[in-house]
Amino acid sequence: MVMRNIGKSGNAAGRPAGRWWLLAPVLMLALNGCSGFGLAIGAGASAVTASQQERGLKQAVTDSRIALAVNGLLFEKNYDLFAQVKTSITEGVVLLTGTVADPQDRVTVTRLVWQVEGVREVINDIEVTKTSTLIDHARDLWITSQLRVQLLGDDQISSINYSIATVNGTIYLTGLAASLAEVQRVLTYARNINYVKRVINYTRLKDDPRRKSG
Repeated sequence: MVMRNIGKSGNAAGRPAGRWWLLAPVLMLALNGCSGFGLAIGAGASAVTASQQERGLKQAVTDSRIALAVNGLLFEKNYDLFAQVKTSITEGVVLLTGTVADPQDRVTVTRLVWQVEGVREVINDIEVTKTSTLIDHARDLWITSQLRVQLLGDDQISSINYSIATVNGTIYLTGLAASLAEVQRVLTYARNINYVKRVINYTRLKDDPRRKSG
């Protein structure tokens, strides 16, 4: 479901407005799957990696800026939202996944995302549930890592162009695919991993006309 602009929301009481940038290192860790790897590889290696993506270096940098800004706003608004909501951004299209206990939180997150310059579309797939456990979270991390390893090992797939998020056994795929055949290979890997309940595909082909619109 695509949720368009539904308004704006201010900062939560107790959070100093505009100060989230002081926590940029923490936010960058969140963008890299809560690991220090993304920071350790260095700016030079990051630039090389981004330039190899279908979206190009400039757009990759823009998407990273959007992701950092979104995570900053979530942190300012409510730490629980920051911890529970995952973001994947491709060419200004923001996919929101994760779980929240209150349905209103889904609306709040969407409003916050639309405050960020450069956002073209918001896809809100945040689940409203109170049943997620640490075991569920650990299993989701395992599923994501298994799929990432399989994509890296397939020389017919440009794994750098795909983002993966797993929530309660559901895999969400975003990114840019070189061909329909490549997408099908990715989907086949995803569907055959243990504990996967379903796979939701939001990837776009590199020649998709939507990339030039909006």
